[in-house]
Amino acid sequence: MSVRKRIAAALLAATIAGAGSAAPAAQAAESRGVTIPDFYTPPATLPADNGALIRTEPLPLALSLPGIDSPLPGRATRIMYRSTDSTGRPVAVTGSYLEPAAPWLGLGPRPLVVLAPGTMGQGDQCSTSLALQRGLVVGADDGQTTISIGYEILAIYRLLAKGIAVVQTDYPGLGTTDRLHTYVNRVDEGHAVLDAARAATALPNTSITTRSGVGLYGYSQGGGAVASAAELQATYAPEVRLKATYAGAPPANLAEVTAAIDGTELAGALGWSVNGFIQSDPELRAVADRYLSDSGRAALADLSTMCVGDAIFGYAGRHSTSWTTTGQSLADIVQAEPALRAFLDEQRIGARKPAGIVRVATGVNDNLVSHGQARTMAADWCKLGGSVVYEPVSLPATGSPLVNHFGPLLTDQGPAVDWLGHRLAGLPAVSTCAILPLQP
Repeated sequence: MSVRKRIAAALLAATIAGAGSAAPAAQAAESRGVTIPDFYTPPATLPADNGALIRTEPLPLALSLPGIDSPLPGRATRIMYRSTDSTGRPVAVTGSYLEPAAPWLGLGPRPLVVLAPGTMGQGDQCSTSLALQRGLVVGADDGQTTISIGYEILAIYRLLAKGIAVVQTDYPGLGTTDRLHTYVNRVDEGHAVLDAARAATALPNTSITTRSGVGLYGYSQGGGAVASAAELQATYAPEVRLKATYAGAPPANLAEVTAAIDGTELAGALGWSVNGFIQSDPELRAVADRYLSDSGRAALADLSTMCVGDAIFGYAGRHSTSWTTTGQSLADIVQAEPALRAFLDEQRIGARKPAGIVRVATGVNDNLVSHGQARTMAADWCKLGGSVVYEPVSLPATGSPLVNHFGPLLTDQGPAVDWLGHRLAGLPAVSTCAILPLQP
């Protein structure tokens, strides 16, 4: 039985009991018919320092063209590096570094952007670094199918075309075979983003130096990850020269987002959240055991190996009331259980002043990762004295929450990449906190 199947079986039997146990290094991992390369199995012992490289290897890009001096848009390296999770334990994280073929035309050394991917899923086959190599990941096994598309490639290549180096993180547990991905865990993601910048700086034979300015880019799950990283930089990674952050559609208040996505096309993300929460805080398992029905446990086990496309096909329109013995929704259970409320309160983004200047973009009709909670995060940062450029994206509302959420990603991506490039080139930006109360 593969690593992922053993974890899924444990989920079904005991509400993800044992999900964090290490996988035997001798056995190749597999997830829904996709063999996970040995690179993604962490060693038994990790380095002492956060951001330290554990291993690297050349990463052939699925979308690459021959160039005179180097392939276009650049050369890629798969990386594994050390980070620290929300429990204070060391964790191995994978990702990739991309050295641009294009020259950097701005002042100073070539800058670096850490790209935090949007929702990819919870199966190891869903990692962005694997998608960069394969473009399209497809698998089938025992009646289970999977498909994963590297949709972040467009943003990565836009940055490379400007001569900006990019390092992307896969997040803890997404790719690495020793644990489940702790989906939308604020600390896990923020640490992974900052440690990716450290790891890129430690790579040999790149044009990045310790003097390189650093920017952060993320939308949706990635928007929350970089927003958290901007809050954590001063205390966790003060040596990272963070200049600017683009945080698009951040899930800053998970209690509100949980209520919003229930019953939508992305309802499967509720399962990823619960799986991750229990792994991060095993005391929540007792709460889950009191409420989850057999069908709920089966759904969590199934979702633990799914990518975002799989979850849309398999769970679109589902309501979490069908997963509980009481018929309550997950949002109702959160309100009824102090331990869950306390856990989600600790996950809230917006209670700490961010470093550098942050561009917060959110679709005014986004009812998936709800607009109101993202705007509140920006307003809270302004109250704390943060430097914030708030950008409400106005698009017509549709009957699809998924379209309402991803429409602003496509519309705003070009302006967001341009804005980040200008900040890294040294051009100033003025905070718009003064006019935020007048904006939708």
